[in-house]
Amino acid sequence: MHAYRSHTCAELNKSNVGETVRLSGWVHRVRDHGGLLFIDLRDHYGVTQVMADPDSPVFAEIEKVRSEWCIRIDGNVLARDESLVNPKIPTGEIEVFIRDIEVLGKSEELPLMVFGEQEYPEETRLRYRYLDLRREKMQKNMVLRANMIQSIRKRMWDIGFNEYQTPIITASSPEGARDFLVPSRLHPGKFYALPQAPQQFKQLMMVSGFDKYFQIAPCFRDEDPRADRSPADFYQLDMEMSFVTQQDVFDTIAPVMAGVFEEFGGGRKVDPAHEWPQISYKDAAKWYGTDKPDLRNPIKMQDCSEHFRGSGFAIFASLLENEGTEIRAIPAPTGGSRKFCDRMNKFAQGEGLPGMGYIFWRDQGEGIEAAGPLAKNIGPERTEAIRQQLGLGVGDAAFFLGGKPKAFEGVAGKARTVIGEELGLIDKDRFAFAWIVDFPIYEKDEETGKIDFEHNPFSMPQGGMDALLSDPLSVKGYQYDLACNGYELVSGAIRNHKPEIMFKAFEIAGYGEDEVKKRFGGMVNAFQYGAPPHGGCAAGIDRMVMLLADEANIREVIMFPMNQRAEDLMMSAPSEPMAEQLMELGLRVIPQDQ
Repeated sequence: MHAYRSHTCAELNKSNVGETVRLSGWVHRVRDHGGLLFIDLRDHYGVTQVMADPDSPVFAEIEKVRSEWCIRIDGNVLARDESLVNPKIPTGEIEVFIRDIEVLGKSEELPLMVFGEQEYPEETRLRYRYLDLRREKMQKNMVLRANMIQSIRKRMWDIGFNEYQTPIITASSPEGARDFLVPSRLHPGKFYALPQAPQQFKQLMMVSGFDKYFQIAPCFRDEDPRADRSPADFYQLDMEMSFVTQQDVFDTIAPVMAGVFEEFGGGRKVDPAHEWPQISYKDAAKWYGTDKPDLRNPIKMQDCSEHFRGSGFAIFASLLENEGTEIRAIPAPTGGSRKFCDRMNKFAQGEGLPGMGYIFWRDQGEGIEAAGPLAKNIGPERTEAIRQQLGLGVGDAAFFLGGKPKAFEGVAGKARTVIGEELGLIDKDRFAFAWIVDFPIYEKDEETGKIDFEHNPFSMPQGGMDALLSDPLSVKGYQYDLACNGYELVSGAIRNHKPEIMFKAFEIAGYGEDEVKKRFGGMVNAFQYGAPPHGGCAAGIDRMVMLLADEANIREVIMFPMNQRAEDLMMSAPSEPMAEQLMELGLRVIPQDQ
């Protein structure tokens, strides 16, 4: 017999009754039934109930075991009485009578329990992650992640992509986030960087003639953490293709994403990939208040400025006299009660606003009537026009925010989400995808008037060089994101592969040709030797698993994540280097003022 096990803790069933078996695992829990000891023995695969009575030759040793001891047992497989069968587990029809036991590893008193689903502070869970990971939910999340990555790889190979690896140590390349720098011992005073993404390398592969590339790539960004973003490293499905248009990229990656979500989504609905809408960045902000809209929520905001221009509601009327302002309406089907409107007003105040204007519609026996302070100020004709525009009726409401859109769109987007949640309008049993397209390349700083990049500077401008000779703020790029349920899952672009267009694009943002060559010399040089048109994207592995596992925090689907302060509490990182290490690297740490 094998030294540790003849079966896993998920394999035994009624067909094994009478056999002598060997199992190894962890003591999940111990139950003492007055002289009968029952142990739920757990390994990665499942749980088997093992038991002993005083007739067992090792009963005295079994009495000593405690939760999370790692043990090996030998015993006989017995059939459970029908009344004691546990249909919830594969081994529920049998139990194993223990004949021999070996303690493989004792456990100290546990800082957190593995049995059950008790809540523990995140700091405790991360410090003792190896215990946290023993819990059933965490095991399932990590297996889901592994299976999903395997599925992605197969799907990419099946459509003609080859997987190539790119360097982990490279040159610093500003891409909108801070680099992790690595000092060079052989070149004192110089630093490598961990790649924020394989962006430049995958483009260089296209120049090298590799037509289709993908990689499950580790990326490193020194960013502030949040619930849906890891603060240091993360993984993405990175892909690039030559001789493609934007639509070609959509047609390639969308079926892969749809297939993965169908395979691992637990029966939740996934709209067919060819039906995913393409929404301009401008319209996404206008309709949803965000460039990663949750389309499970049917609420679509609308511009209602004309109904308030010159109206009796002085706050909105005077706002609209300023250039670039508008009034946005957030429809709230079934939200037509003063109580709900007051709750939403309180939400707005919590977001730093004085409140939100609102109208709700009711029927008091004389037909539909608009109610609320705002309705009284603008009169029945205007409120009826608003109701007609928004397609609302009795029992519905609408909320209003005004000013310059960039100033209030974020709050409007949050309000749309809260309204959808509170009124039960969101279809929780669905993955709703949408392509966000037509991103503006440039933006103007309101204070300085300086033009700078708003989004990816390496995107090909729509219209090429001709577009760059017009108003910069009107230039859109062949850049795109894929949103799902309120998260950005994919980001990509058709690349700017022509040096003269690239130099012009950077010149508009204030970067001279010499500066571009200095920062991106490898790529710029390569583009002078017959670069093909190319494009691609990257999909966030961690966020995909987070959605599929129905988790709200990305740390629930990463094996060994850092905390909110970018610290690894288990391994005590970051740590202070030894003096010898600093001397060898020619570095000195300057103490920071506390």
